[in-house]
Amino acid sequence: MSVAETNWSSFSSTTGGVMTEEVGAITGELELLTRLTPDGGGIEAMVRYAGAQYLYTVSGSPVHAVSAHPDQVGHRATHERILETLMTPGRIESGNEMPVDLLDG
Repeated sequence: MSVAETNWSSFSSTTGGVMTEEVGAITGELELLTRLTPDGGGIEAMVRYAGAQYLYTVSGSPVHAVSAHPDQVGHRATHERILETLMTPGRIESGNEMPVDLLDG
């Protein structure tokens, strides 16, 4: 995978955090990595603690890209949509903010 096929962004999670497949919710200063799926028709979303090595799969990943076979512009647009979703507070249950994911996005 080349650098041109990945996008990175740093962000602060909301109180509820980001739900991952491997370890559940993670919170704090995070980094989002997105890359094309092997078939080129979707975008994988992974997060990690800022500066850490290990990446976690965001629940609901991969997502459909904004176009059938995204170029770098389409990939970036999907990356920005994922980032916006992960920075939007989750629903409130019993007075607590729930983690966000990509299952409904």
